Amino acid sequence: MYLKRFRRPTVAEALAAVKSELGPEALVLSTELVTAAGWRGVVGARDVQITAAVDRQVSDRRPPLPSDRPAAVDDPLVVRLLAGGVDRMLAEAVVAAIPSGERRLVSDRRLREVLATILSGLAAADDAFARIEVFVGPPGVGKTTTIAKLAARERAGNGRTVGMVAADGFRAGAVEQLRVYATIIGAPFAVARTPGELDKVLARGRQPMLVDTAGRSPNDRPVADVLHVLGRRRGIRTHLVMAADTSAASARRILDTYEAARPERLVVTKLDEADSMMPLLAVVRERGLPISFVTNGQRVPDDLARATPQLLASAVLREMASSLEALS
Repeated sequence: MYLKRFRRPTVAEALAAVKSELGPEALVLSTELVTAAGWRGVVGARDVQITAAVDRQVSDRRPPLPSDRPAAVDDPLVVRLLAGGVDRMLAEAVVAAIPSGERRLVSDRRLREVLATILSGLAAADDAFARIEVFVGPPGVGKTTTIAKLAARERAGNGRTVGMVAADGFRAGAVEQLRVYATIIGAPFAVARTPGELDKVLARGRQPMLVDTAGRSPNDRPVADVLHVLGRRRGIRTHLVMAADTSAASARRILDTYEAARPERLVVTKLDEADSMMPLLAVVRERGLPISFVTNGQRVPDDLARATPQLLASAVLREMASSLEALS
């Protein structure tokens, strides 16, 4: 058996390289993210590295290299899942849940059922709004738009209004954007540029309130002061917002940075812009932070869905289909 590693910027490009050099009969043994070579690695870029194998004799003109030595080959379904970009831990969990006699011809429906069961712990319960829902996260991930979608959906679907609070004293544009959304939706709106103003706004609210915060670290004094005000009140639930294409390394760094905000839920945004949410999903499983909502576009309120095990499983299968298509 001949083994070779292929390193490319994306899963699709790496799989195409496998097919081009080793042929369609090649088996993908592992898929991982590695630091990119050269200057790209210096600035933090990551490549996809795929280890693939083919049943081929090593050239008689050179001695076998370590990479040419036979290796244990995974179950074909594990290989299929790895080739689709699924991380090894999840792939092995899926295969372990399916009897060996069913694995070769397993249907997408069966895979979706198994994936949904395994991912069920990642989907937050479908419960009502907390008294105060706070949204934190890095700049540009879609906190303001997510709040507008939630408020518009509640008004259109249930005929109820929820308050919208702009607690971002750093970006005038974010405040005005939320104000425009509130006017269109017909939702109560308030601006709280200081911790004292926020305390007063929260005290007089009569309905659930969605609080937009600055895209800055909770360790920054102004943001820490806002979180301190929120932490003194009951009925607070905090959502950390992250883009679907966040790398594993960045996701861990963001989770560590926002630990002081004590997030209880995760909102995954911009699914439509991501080649893969697998790296983020792997870290979320590792940390055990349930996902409350997923967004896949800019339309208000359409491009938002509550995270369910079935939705997460379907997202994984769609990514697998796209990745495997590149190898077929």
